[in-house]
Amino acid sequence: MLTKSWGYNMIITKFFKTRRDGVNLYRTYSDAGRTVVREDGAVFDEAVDVENSVHSYTEGEPLPDEEITAEEALAIITGGADDETE
Repeated sequence: MLTKSWGYNMIITKFFKTRRDGVNLYRTYSDAGRTVVREDGAVFDEAVDVENSVHSYTEGEPLPDEEITAEEALAIITGGADDETE
């Protein structure tokens, strides 16, 4: 397991799984329940990269306390569009 310390909290990177094509995937997350921010500014709850990825991460804002439903996630991704008519 690889760990990178950024002050008191840590970014953890560890083996996640091997894809069917044999590529190893590694999961990166914050041990303090914070987002992870990639070097290009992209923000994730957690990240999964291929082995030997060039990406680096730092800790960001605290993760939201509430989980959202699949329907809420779809609405966010699609800009809030739904099938209802007014």
